[in-house]
Amino acid sequence: MIRRLFYMSLGAGLAIWVMRRLQALHPQHVARRTADRAASMAGQVRDLTAYALDEAAVRETELRAQLKLED
Repeated sequence: MIRRLFYMSLGAGLAIWVMRRLQALHPQHVARRTADRAASMAGQVRDLTAYALDEAAVRETELRAQLKLED
């Protein structure tokens, strides 16, 4: 009896897991996840670019001060 209950609950759990995995493969879900990841990546690239430009400006100021160049 316990063995049957165990296997029945294992099968139900596995069926639920499979259904969720199959729903995650639906084209609308895939498109939404792809769009979210692309937007996130674009934000990260924007942040990296802003950081690099800020650091380049700081370094340029340091070099101009060292070389005594006018702006």
